Amino acid sequence: MQKVFFDYSGILDEVSAEEVNACLKKAVSARDKLINKTGEGNEFTGWVDLPVNFDKEEFERIKKAALRIRQDSDVLIVIGIGGSYLGARAAIEFLGNSFYNEKDGLKVYFAGNSLSQKYLSDLISLVKDKDISVNVISKSGTTTEPAIAFRVFKDLLEEKYGPEGAAKRIYATTDKEKGALKELADKQGYETFVVPDDIGGRYSVLTAVGLLPIAAAGFNIDRLMEGAAEMRDISLSRSMDIPALNYAAARNALYAAGKKIEITADYEPSFHYMNEWWKQLFGESEGKGHKGIFPASVDLTTDLHSMGQYIQDGERLIMETVVEILDQPGDIVIHREEDDTDKLNYLAGRDMEYVNSRALEGTMLAHIEGGVPCMRVTIRDQKEYTLGQLIYFYEFACGVSGYMLGVNPFDQPGVESYKRNMFALLGKPGYEALLKEITEKAAARSKEAAK
Repeated sequence: MQKVFFDYSGILDEVSAEEVNACLKKAVSARDKLINKTGEGNEFTGWVDLPVNFDKEEFERIKKAALRIRQDSDVLIVIGIGGSYLGARAAIEFLGNSFYNEKDGLKVYFAGNSLSQKYLSDLISLVKDKDISVNVISKSGTTTEPAIAFRVFKDLLEEKYGPEGAAKRIYATTDKEKGALKELADKQGYETFVVPDDIGGRYSVLTAVGLLPIAAAGFNIDRLMEGAAEMRDISLSRSMDIPALNYAAARNALYAAGKKIEITADYEPSFHYMNEWWKQLFGESEGKGHKGIFPASVDLTTDLHSMGQYIQDGERLIMETVVEILDQPGDIVIHREEDDTDKLNYLAGRDMEYVNSRALEGTMLAHIEGGVPCMRVTIRDQKEYTLGQLIYFYEFACGVSGYMLGVNPFDQPGVESYKRNMFALLGKPGYEALLKEITEKAAARSKEAAK
């Protein structure tokens, strides 16, 4: 059953139906390029068929490892950056209780996604007396942020459990055959899972990269994959009414009309990290060659009291995609009070889900009238099957949209620029010439500024 839907009727004051249809024809062509593997970066499109063509033996090992972690650990530390952690965190926040780490059971914390000494020190202080497992996720094993965090936690585990005991609590998700982490895992005897060669990090949440943490957190990854498989079937069909194609077409029609920024607006705090995952997925896929829609996000209604003013009345560079989630759990009803001090009696008998839905509709109307075209993604519930559909919907739309823009949606050349400079400034061997160049340029700028 389809659980994710897309509607672009809220953009038709800004672009015509004919313009969207013209983009939809381009989206179909881009879809064919994607599924036939004839576009740039086609060697990284393994995610297209992943929901029906995944390693079943590894999938069962993931479930067994997740059960073992839940049985012998109080805490799971997931170490990774970018696509190596955002998808898992997004899924756990989306599916779980809003305060899942405050409840009984396994706590899941994330490390290696920054270079903050304070964050890592605080995390170590929090968990050092607990039973800990670590899932380190890195294709190479040499990415600076996760490599530092893993070295710290590896030392902590070896001191706490001894080398052999620590090895039983470390799970490495890495390259199948090569790389620093793979070599260390083989040497130390860590259980390993594979980052597939044909799937880039930001498309990897439905591989072991995301599945092990999600399963360890107690969620049903069978249902997750089943949902993704259904959205794959929908996306690969010959119908013109395909959510991912309509989304790609609508946002590209708006981009052609001058809307350079896409804001995804959620109305549930538990969707916050889905927005973060979405921002990486589209930003890293499309932002190339001085082209691309800039992805941003807001949490509403919270951010209506901060960013709301700009969205309503600022520069008209914005398109908005509103995420609507139906069938929310809970039953908080507003009751009538004899003394209506807060003036809420007009809502008596209504629940908070109703109030939130009216805020969503009212805000969309205001934004559309203010010149912000609004698209809508509707999700039936916050369950594994639905999440699988949603993940695939976004991934497929992103691949199609990238090809429509004329870029390779599966590489990230710009990410390497900061790394080279950072390595030079840290004194990494082999970067001496770059350090000299950086130093000379900095001196020249200082001299110019002093004139």
